[in-house]
Amino acid sequence: MSQSLTSFADLLRAAERSAVHLEMRDAYGVENEIEGFAAWREGHRLNPDDRKSWWRPWLDLVQEVTGKGVVMRRARIVSEPVSDYIRFEHSGTFTNVAAGEQIRWLPRRHASDLALPGNDFWLFDGRLVQFNVFDGVGRWVHTDQTEQPAVVQLCHSAFEAVWERAVPHEKYGV
Repeated sequence: MSQSLTSFADLLRAAERSAVHLEMRDAYGVENEIEGFAAWREGHRLNPDDRKSWWRPWLDLVQEVTGKGVVMRRARIVSEPVSDYIRFEHSGTFTNVAAGEQIRWLPRRHASDLALPGNDFWLFDGRLVQFNVFDGVGRWVHTDQTEQPAVVQLCHSAFEAVWERAVPHEKYGV
């Protein structure tokens, strides 16, 4: 089960200045990645020169939103050595960057002294937090949203602290 791209697309399209995303799991079991992850484990890699083969609706949405001036940043906190899933994710991140997202990676050992929320989240325009709640094997369970100032501030501070320490995608090797 996954959140509807349509409802999430509406949230993202409504952003006027920024959309930031903090990911903190070492593996996700989201349905729309199962086939791609299996192919990657068998040696398939996306070809950056064959854009038609990897461009997808999510990237259209990212390009649309960043094209209107919204800054999209994604930070990933990862354990090292990284899991197979993180290697898979890293190998395809060039697609997000091509669409306009800025991506950084933070080794988990550098996050020990940071105050972090308990779940991955998106923060839209510094006012609305959407938590993505996953089960123990990484399947999406549900989404919670809040505009409570204290929660918004925690998520904003957490993201900025991670971003400050994290390594830009093009410099982070797995």
